[in-house]
Amino acid sequence: MPNPARHACPPLALAAALALALLLAACGTPPRPTVRDGPPRAVPPGLDQVPDAEPRIEPLRIGGPNKPYEVLGRWYAPAATDIAWRERGLASWYGAGFHGRPTASGEVYDMFAMTAAHRTLPIPSYARVRNPANGREVVVRINDRGPFVDGRVVDLSYAAALRLGVLGGVAPVEVERITHDQIRAGLWRRGRGLAAPAIETPLPRPGDDPLGTMLVDRGWAPPPHALPRP
Repeated sequence: MPNPARHACPPLALAAALALALLLAACGTPPRPTVRDGPPRAVPPGLDQVPDAEPRIEPLRIGGPNKPYEVLGRWYAPAATDIAWRERGLASWYGAGFHGRPTASGEVYDMFAMTAAHRTLPIPSYARVRNPANGREVVVRINDRGPFVDGRVVDLSYAAALRLGVLGGVAPVEVERITHDQIRAGLWRRGRGLAAPAIETPLPRPGDDPLGTMLVDRGWAPPPHALPRP
């Protein structure tokens, strides 16, 4: 018979573990844990027809997922204002390994919903993502942080990647944030175009974070050496 005492957690060890968990929870936006990821075991019928996210005006949170954070020794300064932004770069996707886990916003990740992760766009945001290779477009709700790999600008949900046709691996995409003014005017809808000017950025070089760099350059975010540690 197994000895229950061998598997019990001593009171001091339990207290230390709880203290460590609380400390980590208070340290801002941690990176998603390294887990084995991949597609779902079964794809729900009609997933390729799941509708776009429906943009609506949501208050931008002060602090929380929009405060400066550190991942893998590098600091990121997210925007906390209703900024217009357009960029090009590589898209990746994340799936079953993170399904049901908390996102940076505190919401639960649903790989079958039209969502995405971005390093520095404000949370929550809505963005149009276009695959220039096939002309497909989707509208996603940004509620998570990532991807933390050089050259990649957005991490798509499985459903969004399926609709865009990029499940085979990373692929070049164009990302354009939908502003509150565009939502009010309905300009985000297909065929109507986006009226507000956006900031065009080139394909990023390794190590680039074009939005974060622009925010610092314009004095809208502190430089990395001035960012407070949690």
